[in-house]
Amino acid sequence: MRAKMVTPEPERQSRFLDRLRQPEPLVAAELRPPPADLSSADGMESWIDLHHALRRLVRRDTAVFLTDDAIGEREEENLRHLVTNLAGDVPKQRLVPFLTCKHPLSYCLRYADRAASQGIEALVVLGGDTTAGPPRCLPHAFLLRQEIRRRVPGLTLGGWTNPHRDPAEQVRFLLDGAFTGEFYLSQVVSHHSARRVEAFVREALRRGLELPGVFGVFYYRSANPSTLSALSRFFPVPAEEVTREFQRGDTAEEICARSIRALRAAGARHVYVSNLGHRRAPERLEGILEALGAD
Repeated sequence: MRAKMVTPEPERQSRFLDRLRQPEPLVAAELRPPPADLSSADGMESWIDLHHALRRLVRRDTAVFLTDDAIGEREEENLRHLVTNLAGDVPKQRLVPFLTCKHPLSYCLRYADRAASQGIEALVVLGGDTTAGPPRCLPHAFLLRQEIRRRVPGLTLGGWTNPHRDPAEQVRFLLDGAFTGEFYLSQVVSHHSARRVEAFVREALRRGLELPGVFGVFYYRSANPSTLSALSRFFPVPAEEVTREFQRGDTAEEICARSIRALRAAGARHVYVSNLGHRRAPERLEGILEALGAD
């Protein structure tokens, strides 16, 4: 059972949260830091690619989320790159790092301190995959958000929801005072699960949920069966449907744009696109936006 604890609002509102509260739809990007096991040369090359991608992406009206050990795989620390390599090249208000509970609590609190001191205004705080990697420092992400709110009250915090699950339960979690967040991200969804998103949005409206949300969309680069099977460990993958779309000649950008279009129709105004890679991330996002605008 969730602890019934109401925590205070952040001391100041982030510009990222201001953007989420605007009516114009947002298409954000989710990027992954380099894997932790790369050689020094490969790691440096990957950081350079990420650096160029970030600089190009934030020139447009968007935000960039940076993962923290996504799908249970060790990654280089996202904040270290933002602080060490980007300096003043990128407006920090458009960068939103992820932080999971898969670290010691002392590390998580120091991370929040460092983020705030470097001009980061918002964090997404998640539980993290329980099937791989180190254990969580706390059993639920809302407990870590509460610790961070007490420690660094100026940070805007985001959480997580899953439209594939019971919408009443998911909305109840977001409405709970213990949630301790000003926005949420969603599990990956698509035009093939738009009805679930519509049910979630309908329940959120019925219950008066005011938190803005950013819904996940996956950029499927191909219909490779082994890739789709591996991805299904982490979120529901419409493998047969995606395969048919590629077989009839649809491009990856068209398929992704179709999902964004369907989610907007279902009431999900803001989305983030996952699996864009590094080197070609700006071009891929541009292609998605062009396909979206061609409707």
